[in-house]
Amino acid sequence: MEARLDLFGNAVSGKFLRYINSAGKVLDDSTLPTSTQELVKLRASQINGCGFCTDMHSKDAAAAGETSLRLNLVAAWREAKVFTDAERAALELVEQGTRIADAAGGVTDEAWANAAKHYDEDQLAALVSLIALINAYNRMNVIVQQPAGDYQPGMFG
Repeated sequence: MEARLDLFGNAVSGKFLRYINSAGKVLDDSTLPTSTQELVKLRASQINGCGFCTDMHSKDAAAAGETSLRLNLVAAWREAKVFTDAERAALELVEQGTRIADAAGGVTDEAWANAAKHYDEDQLAALVSLIALINAYNRMNVIVQQPAGDYQPGMFG
């Protein structure tokens, strides 16, 4: 399987990706815990059916020390006992923020208030930005049918 379009090889999409990758660096440098960031990216990628990003973020999380038990339970986080209350709040926010079209009201006040109990304003800003960013990556990769399975941690810098 080959992608419909080489996103990095095309001048327009390549330039766009360089810009949003720079935006991602801001989030990497934030105080939002790296483990939370990877769980959020993985859950959004699962919801959006982005095999490439699911592959990437499960491998990046594992390389950063995340356990296979927790990675295997991300899709069923509500029933799993292995996530902290803060992580659960972030996972709820990413689900609601990713499934905006499925809920007339978007993200509920309850989900926001729960996240705000665990994260300060800068971390909330990073979390909201991360949810928007991973959804953009997911959509690009799904649209071009980017194949999954070959990603190696760190291969993009």
